[in-house]
Amino acid sequence: MRNLAQSGTPGAEGLSIQDVRDGMKELQITKGVLEGKEGFMGKGAKDAGSHKFWSTQPVTKLNTPDEEIKEGPLEPNKPKEEIRQEPYELHKDFKWVSMDLSNADQVKEVYELLTKHYVEDTQATFRFDYSSDFIEWALRPPGYVPDWHVGIRVVETNKLVAFISGIPMDVRIRNVTKRSTEINFLCVHKKLRSRRLAPLLIREVTRRTHLHGIFQAIYTAGVYLPTPVSRCQYYHRPINTRKLVDTGFSAVPRNMTLARLVLQNKLPEGTSIPGLREVEKRDLKQVSRLLRAYLARMDMAPLVSNREVEHALFAGRGKDVDGKRVGQVTWCYVVEDPTTHRITDFFSFYSLPSTAVKVTPHTTINAAYLYYYATNVAPSCSDLGDGLSKRLDELIGDALVVAAKNGFDVFNSLTHQDNPLFLESLRFGRGDGYLHYYLYNYAAKSIHGGIEPPGTPGRGSGVGVVML
Repeated sequence: MRNLAQSGTPGAEGLSIQDVRDGMKELQITKGVLEGKEGFMGKGAKDAGSHKFWSTQPVTKLNTPDEEIKEGPLEPNKPKEEIRQEPYELHKDFKWVSMDLSNADQVKEVYELLTKHYVEDTQATFRFDYSSDFIEWALRPPGYVPDWHVGIRVVETNKLVAFISGIPMDVRIRNVTKRSTEINFLCVHKKLRSRRLAPLLIREVTRRTHLHGIFQAIYTAGVYLPTPVSRCQYYHRPINTRKLVDTGFSAVPRNMTLARLVLQNKLPEGTSIPGLREVEKRDLKQVSRLLRAYLARMDMAPLVSNREVEHALFAGRGKDVDGKRVGQVTWCYVVEDPTTHRITDFFSFYSLPSTAVKVTPHTTINAAYLYYYATNVAPSCSDLGDGLSKRLDELIGDALVVAAKNGFDVFNSLTHQDNPLFLESLRFGRGDGYLHYYLYNYAAKSIHGGIEPPGTPGRGSGVGVVML
């Protein structure tokens, strides 16, 4: 595309600039779509400026220039006696519940609700398939509050029809750290989306976090709301190319055969970094220190304790049963220096399959998502140069090989952390989805999300928070 823009002549795929413009017009790819503010082909679009609910909330108003933003809370904390003590009123057909995620039956209810009614792509072709193991790992970190797993049931049938979760997180925004709530998994049954249950879920989980003295929150959404502090884009690295093409996840480019595409995406048989091995419990203190030092370079990042790192990177590894790993959600590998026995690098990824719902029979796409990683090539506040890009190419390249050996079909990533440094060289393809980061009751100037300005050489992002 860069060559096309420069020359205006047909490129390798036989397209001229006018061909591209005509195609974009036909597919309704507007400037708003490219900026993540509108949905593709008119789908998923929202007029955020007229969104009545968000206009009542302590969030930065739309179109506020960075130079006019004074960073800090938008509303002061309130004493407990000034916070609403009773849950918000629901229609008589519904009732509030706190979901007990230590109870296997209730975990299954949340799983079934999310599987059938949570995130789909705009054309309802693929749907996330959150496993029970994933839900327990994601929503029961150290210090979690059971009361923040908020559900709505139908009174008559006791059926769970809506859910939202909150978990505690210490978030550093530049030089200020705030005890916050990570809000996630907002889900309402498809047949009830006209009942305006989503705003009630947000108000209720906010009320419950306020009662615990927490008045800031962080959340993400694919849609554009008032007002993102950052915006990242999805990228995808094919592993099982044939399966991805067969299910419609990927397409064979013009002037290329499937066989050639498979060969192009082929990964090495083995990893390349000496000393790479699966993480062990004895490594976790070193891994924690390495991760904290690495994240200190980011403008927005979690402040993680050793216990939180252990949960994030080790608790989801599943159990060994008859020589097989069962219930595994996360994979984490470290690099141990053979001389000093110090951990110099690590990478991690988690499993989040998608179901191809328009394929008969429905087919599962085994997707790995890049999680946290770090290397001592980039100590805090250093001048990184080209050394970091080279090391991340090696490190994440080995992560791709590990994912392939574990049966994954695709490796997904966003443009947060330092991911922009290796996405192109490791043959990740740009997706059409965006993820916007939002802060509740905290104003912050924009944070670089890895895609603005486009094509910036040798630059990562300022976002160090990875949300599931």
